Amino acid sequence: MAVVVICVYFVLCLPSFPTSWAQVKSNFSNQIKLGLDLQGGTHLVLQVQVPEAIAQETDQTIDRLTAAMRQRNIHYDEARRPDDTHIVVRNPDPVSQFRDLIHQMFEGDWDLGSAPGEANAYMLTMRPSAVSRIQETTMDQSLETIERRINALGLTEPTIQKRGRAGQDNEILVQLPGESDPERAKNVIQAGGQLELKLVSDPTPYPSEAAALAAHGGVLPAGTQVIPGRSESRNAQGSPDNSTVYYVIDRTAAVTGRDLRSATESRNTEMPGQWQINFVLSSEAGRRFGQFTEVNTGRQMAIVLENKVYSAPVIKQRIEDQGRIDGNFSQESAHDLALVLRAGALPASIKYLEQRTVGASLGADSIRHGVQASVLSLLVVMIFMVVYYRLSGVNAVLALILNLIILLAALAMFGAVLTLPGIAGVILTIGMGVDSNVLVFERIREELRNGKSTSAAVEAGFDKAFLTIIDTHVTTVVSAFFLFIFGTGPIRGFAITLTIGLIANVFTAIYVSKTIFQYHLAKMDRQAELSI
Repeated sequence: MAVVVICVYFVLCLPSFPTSWAQVKSNFSNQIKLGLDLQGGTHLVLQVQVPEAIAQETDQTIDRLTAAMRQRNIHYDEARRPDDTHIVVRNPDPVSQFRDLIHQMFEGDWDLGSAPGEANAYMLTMRPSAVSRIQETTMDQSLETIERRINALGLTEPTIQKRGRAGQDNEILVQLPGESDPERAKNVIQAGGQLELKLVSDPTPYPSEAAALAAHGGVLPAGTQVIPGRSESRNAQGSPDNSTVYYVIDRTAAVTGRDLRSATESRNTEMPGQWQINFVLSSEAGRRFGQFTEVNTGRQMAIVLENKVYSAPVIKQRIEDQGRIDGNFSQESAHDLALVLRAGALPASIKYLEQRTVGASLGADSIRHGVQASVLSLLVVMIFMVVYYRLSGVNAVLALILNLIILLAALAMFGAVLTLPGIAGVILTIGMGVDSNVLVFERIREELRNGKSTSAAVEAGFDKAFLTIIDTHVTTVVSAFFLFIFGTGPIRGFAITLTIGLIANVFTAIYVSKTIFQYHLAKMDRQAELSI
């Protein structure tokens, strides 16, 4: 009885105790979360442009390599990237020191050889293991970043996972139950774009791109680019001037979104009334960023998000794995910037391969047909059990009903999502529950035919059927476990409902059913026959 009360409470009495039938229905719909196939929503397939992350890594390697060669007085004519995984260095001198440098700093990820078709030129080739590591890191961070951003929508149990399509390991499946506007979802996923921290070449931004080019005689210095951004100056009233200006910045990023670990806003203790952003980098990025900031102390660093300069603070000191971003930040602007950084910028851009909107009407039809199938199968089973096993069949019917109540309560308690395959799992659970009761009842009949007393026959029937029931349920639960591990969202829904239903069935078919029999036997006359 206590189990029934607790289960009904979780299904019908949360989040608020009902005072009307409408409140009961509202609580039930809030507690039982529906998947995309039942509730409707948005289905997206994204492709992460992994080569961009590989090209970024190559650009950063060129930057580290050229800086190291300057420190060691190794002269060279050119260091360039002919493609995403190769670096060509022309005429390094002395060659022996150049080879030693590559051996010390880059041997783990790069192989050194001669550049084909070029005299006195050397080519660094990124190793396949390094390419695979970058691909895996990029996909994992993209998955985590998209998941954090989607969670900001407040949707019920979104599905965000790698798409297991043969030959395609750079695709992500996004299913958003209850979100009928794909554009909103796409805007949230792409918010902030790709993060890069780059050195600002010119201390003063320009009012237009043409003005930036004119300041350099129409040709930008090598290794720089013009990027639009927000003006950080203030007007006469002291309010931020949000006009668009143009910055000349380095092409090579010192730090990218793949290097960031966290970001939080806090009050600026040195400048009362202003706020700052504290950030944390990975250990490897911290070493690289420490060298970068030490060399460029006093210069501006551009925070580039989605190819736009979000802010251009001044580097005040050496920054390693932990640092802060100062600027004309109010509490709100500092919070917004920290939120974007904390959510994590995508390490590479994404492309939409597939976009579908699932209508709620389809979900309503699925729910109606699924419920009808469940109710019909339950009624047929109940009728069969009562007709075939007479009064003992009522025992099985009560166990089945309790099984379904426990199943729904477990879905509500654990926040599991009910999908159309999940409804199929419920129907299969009904079948497994009947099978368990039939095993027990037939064992009891067999013991009665062998001349045992009613109470002894009931005890023996449950004891002998117990191992068989456990065996069938354990093997099925193991199969459901593998479905959950390797399956997609709907298949996982089937595995979840089936597993919960089977565990509940062991409890109802063995403990509950036996308790009802024992209660009935205690009320029976010792000479009376068991109605089975």
